[in-house]
Amino acid sequence: MRQDSRLSRMLHVLIHMGRHDGAMTSEMIAQMLDANPVVIRRTMAGLRDEGYVSSVKGHGGGWTLARPLEELTLLDIYRAVGEPSIFAVGPAYDMPGCPIEQAVNGTLTDVFNEAEDLLRKRFAGVTLADIANGFQGSSEQDGGQRCTP
Repeated sequence: MRQDSRLSRMLHVLIHMGRHDGAMTSEMIAQMLDANPVVIRRTMAGLRDEGYVSSVKGHGGGWTLARPLEELTLLDIYRAVGEPSIFAVGPAYDMPGCPIEQAVNGTLTDVFNEAEDLLRKRFAGVTLADIANGFQGSSEQDGGQRCTP
Protein backbone atom coordinates (compact mmCIF):
# COMPACT_ATOMS: atom_id res chain seq x y z
CA MET A 1 0.00 0.00 0.00
CA ARG A 2 1.30 3.44 -0.95
CA GLN A 3 2.08 5.75 1.95
CA ASP A 4 0.58 9.23 2.12
CA SER A 5 3.49 11.67 2.37
CA ARG A 6 1.55 14.96 2.32
CA LEU A 7 2.23 15.70 5.99
CA SER A 8 5.95 14.99 5.75
CA ARG A 9 6.32 16.98 2.53
CA MET A 10 4.48 20.02 3.90
CA LEU A 11 6.47 19.97 7.14
CA HIS A 12 9.61 19.91 4.99
CA VAL A 13 8.38 22.87 2.93
CA LEU A 14 7.27 24.94 5.92
CA ILE A 15 10.60 24.54 7.70
CA HIS A 16 12.40 25.63 4.53
CA MET A 17 10.07 28.61 4.35
CA GLY A 18 10.90 29.49 7.94
CA ARG A 19 14.60 29.56 7.05
CA HIS A 20 14.23 31.23 3.65
CA ASP A 21 14.55 34.98 3.21
CA GLY A 22 11.54 36.12 1.20
CA ALA A 23 8.72 34.36 -0.59
CA MET A 24 9.01 30.94 -2.18
CA THR A 25 7.17 30.39 -5.45
CA SER A 26 5.16 27.27 -6.19
CA GLU A 27 7.75 26.46 -8.84
CA MET A 28 10.60 26.66 -6.31
CA ILE A 29 8.74 24.38 -3.92
CA ALA A 30 7.79 21.98 -6.72
CA GLN A 31 11.40 21.73 -7.85
CA MET A 32 12.53 21.08 -4.28
CA LEU A 33 9.98 18.26 -3.86
CA ASP A 34 10.12 17.00 -7.45
CA ALA A 35 6.40 17.69 -7.76
CA ASN A 36 3.98 19.55 -10.01
CA PRO A 37 3.51 23.27 -9.18
CA VAL A 38 -0.28 22.86 -9.56
CA VAL A 39 -0.28 20.22 -6.82
CA ILE A 40 1.86 22.50 -4.66
CA ARG A 41 -0.55 25.43 -5.14
CA ARG A 42 -3.52 23.22 -4.25
CA THR A 43 -1.87 21.93 -1.09
CA MET A 44 -0.56 25.33 -0.06
CA ALA A 45 -4.04 26.79 -0.56
CA GLY A 46 -5.26 24.50 2.22
CA LEU A 47 -2.53 25.84 4.49
CA ARG A 48 -3.44 29.39 3.49
CA ASP A 49 -7.11 28.75 4.29
CA GLU A 50 -6.06 27.81 7.83
CA GLY A 51 -3.93 30.96 8.20
CA TYR A 52 -0.57 29.17 8.29
CA VAL A 53 0.84 30.64 5.06
CA SER A 54 0.03 33.62 2.90
CA SER A 55 0.49 34.20 -0.79
CA VAL A 56 1.13 37.12 -3.07
CA LYS A 57 0.51 36.88 -6.81
CA GLY A 58 2.66 38.33 -9.54
CA HIS A 59 6.30 39.29 -9.90
CA GLY A 60 8.13 38.95 -6.60
CA GLY A 61 5.22 37.03 -5.13
CA GLY A 62 4.99 33.56 -3.70
CA TRP A 63 4.32 31.82 -0.41
CA THR A 64 5.43 32.98 3.02
CA LEU A 65 4.71 31.82 6.54
CA ALA A 66 1.82 33.69 8.14
CA ARG A 67 2.79 32.41 11.59
CA PRO A 68 6.20 31.58 13.06
CA LEU A 69 7.33 27.97 13.24
CA GLU A 70 6.99 28.14 17.04
CA GLU A 71 3.23 28.58 16.65
CA LEU A 72 2.66 25.72 14.19
CA THR A 73 2.24 22.18 15.47
CA LEU A 74 2.31 18.85 13.70
CA LEU A 75 -1.41 18.59 14.49
CA ASP A 76 -2.12 21.93 12.76
CA ILE A 77 -0.47 20.79 9.56
CA TYR A 78 -1.89 17.26 9.77
CA ARG A 79 -5.37 18.74 9.86
CA ALA A 80 -4.62 21.26 7.10
CA VAL A 81 -3.50 18.54 4.68
CA GLY A 82 -6.74 16.65 5.17
CA GLU A 83 -5.97 14.32 8.10
CA PRO A 84 -4.58 11.47 6.01
CA SER A 85 -5.19 7.96 7.32
CA ILE A 86 -2.70 6.99 9.98
CA PHE A 87 -3.07 3.23 9.63
CA ALA A 88 -2.81 1.07 6.53
CA VAL A 89 -4.68 -1.72 8.30
CA GLY A 90 -8.35 -1.71 9.17
CA PRO A 91 -11.48 -3.73 9.69
CA ALA A 92 -12.78 -6.13 7.04
CA TYR A 93 -16.42 -6.13 5.99
CA ASP A 94 -16.54 -9.38 4.05
CA MET A 95 -19.25 -11.00 6.21
CA PRO A 96 -21.20 -8.23 7.96
CA GLY A 97 -23.64 -10.71 9.52
CA CYS A 98 -20.92 -12.73 11.24
CA PRO A 99 -20.74 -12.02 14.99
CA ILE A 100 -17.02 -12.86 15.07
CA GLU A 101 -16.26 -10.36 12.31
CA GLN A 102 -18.37 -7.77 14.16
CA ALA A 103 -16.44 -8.40 17.40
CA VAL A 104 -13.08 -8.20 15.61
CA ASN A 105 -14.06 -5.00 13.79
CA GLY A 106 -15.41 -3.41 16.96
CA THR A 107 -12.22 -4.16 18.85
CA LEU A 108 -9.96 -2.98 16.01
CA THR A 109 -11.97 0.21 15.59
CA ASP A 110 -11.70 0.98 19.32
CA VAL A 111 -7.96 0.29 19.39
CA PHE A 112 -7.27 2.34 16.24
CA ASN A 113 -9.36 5.26 17.53
CA GLU A 114 -7.48 5.22 20.84
CA ALA A 115 -4.11 5.11 19.05
CA GLU A 116 -5.13 7.97 16.74
CA ASP A 117 -6.18 10.06 19.75
CA LEU A 118 -2.80 9.46 21.39
CA LEU A 119 -0.97 10.37 18.19
CA ARG A 120 -2.99 13.58 17.77
CA LYS A 121 -2.11 14.57 21.35
CA ARG A 122 1.56 13.96 20.60
CA PHE A 123 1.29 15.93 17.32
CA ALA A 124 -0.19 18.84 19.29
CA GLY A 125 2.89 18.93 21.53
CA VAL A 126 5.48 19.22 18.75
CA THR A 127 6.05 22.50 16.93
CA LEU A 128 7.76 22.97 13.61
CA ALA A 129 10.40 24.96 15.48
CA ASP A 130 11.14 21.82 17.53
CA ILE A 131 11.90 19.99 14.30
CA ALA A 132 13.82 22.90 12.77
CA ASN A 133 15.97 23.22 15.88
CA GLY A 134 16.70 19.49 15.89
CA PHE A 135 19.24 19.49 13.08
CA GLN A 136 22.38 21.33 12.08
CA GLY A 137 22.26 23.54 9.02
CA SER A 138 22.37 27.16 8.08
CA SER A 139 19.54 29.01 6.41
CA GLU A 140 21.82 29.88 3.50
CA GLN A 141 22.41 26.20 2.82
CA ASP A 142 18.85 24.99 3.02
CA GLY A 143 16.63 27.94 2.12
CA GLY A 144 14.73 26.82 -0.96
CA GLN A 145 17.42 24.57 -2.35
CA ARG A 146 16.49 21.16 -3.73
CA CYS A 147 17.00 18.55 -1.07
CA THR A 148 18.08 15.03 -1.84
CA PRO A 149 15.19 12.70 -1.03
